[in-house]
Amino acid sequence: MKFFDKNFNSYNEKHLYYIDSAIEKAKALYDSCICCGHLCKTDRNNNKIGRCKIFEDTSHIKVASHTLHFGEEPMLVGNTGSGTVFFSNCNLSCVFCQNYQISSEGIGEVIDLDKLSSYFLDLEREGANNINLVSATHVIYPVLKALKIALLNGLNLPIVYNTNGYDTNELLDCLNAIVDIYLPDLKYFNNDNAIKYSRAENYFDVVINAITIMKNQVGDLILDENDIAKSGIIIRHLVLPNNESDSYDILIELKERGFLNSYISLMSQYSPEFTAKDYDNINRKLYVKEYNEVLNFALDLGFENILGQEIESSENYLPDFRKDKPFE
Repeated sequence: MKFFDKNFNSYNEKHLYYIDSAIEKAKALYDSCICCGHLCKTDRNNNKIGRCKIFEDTSHIKVASHTLHFGEEPMLVGNTGSGTVFFSNCNLSCVFCQNYQISSEGIGEVIDLDKLSSYFLDLEREGANNINLVSATHVIYPVLKALKIALLNGLNLPIVYNTNGYDTNELLDCLNAIVDIYLPDLKYFNNDNAIKYSRAENYFDVVINAITIMKNQVGDLILDENDIAKSGIIIRHLVLPNNESDSYDILIELKERGFLNSYISLMSQYSPEFTAKDYDNINRKLYVKEYNEVLNFALDLGFENILGQEIESSENYLPDFRKDKPFE
């Protein structure tokens, strides 16, 4: 179901209309968790530990950071920043994760849902253009409950779902009409790479299916008069060293599946963080030549909305979540 069959005067009105249904669906998912492509079927409502290592009860949640972030795509940031909330732990196990302190080491503070809702409202008061939920797949039920509290207190911003893309149909059905802007990663075409570097089986099929559903829900990106995103999808692809052919295959698939008009964020910020040093093929930064070849390939295929990135900027995207302001 798409929400465009109804007329709403604000994000708040739309989100409040659908939030109870979303929460109910998310709770049902947690009884036998199938939120992501691992389909581990852990009983999360009874505090069982799943593949994502989450053990807190659903009245609490572990948050690593909440901050105005200026390192996202320009239409999310504008002049005042994206209201990012980084959730601890992750359903993937990427060996090169730049956020490994929170995704693998689990840095963060366990808080109740009232406090999480206050984070959302604080970010709005500080001028955020959106509420950017970073890696929320594995905690979607408590996130939605906290979001309802914030909505009842007037939260009126677009919701960004910033995800690794390894999301199931059922999870995305919960988010339909709640999420305004999808920001998925599409890391690999080659499933051997997905298993080797992220421990993710059947990766490409899961993610390309998820991205297709996301686009069907929100359409291509719509910007306001200030070039700030109102709704739509931005697909991210991080170019890896020695993996141009994988990037080419991803771009060809996206073209064949009707994404030529979609915004594609081609990222050059790869850095061999965490345990990437143990893998010779990716134990170095990306060469300018490698990135430019992928960028030019995308342009030659006819993609109309490519967001490029200066390769020298890679150091700017390495946060330290031991700090109150991880990106400073």
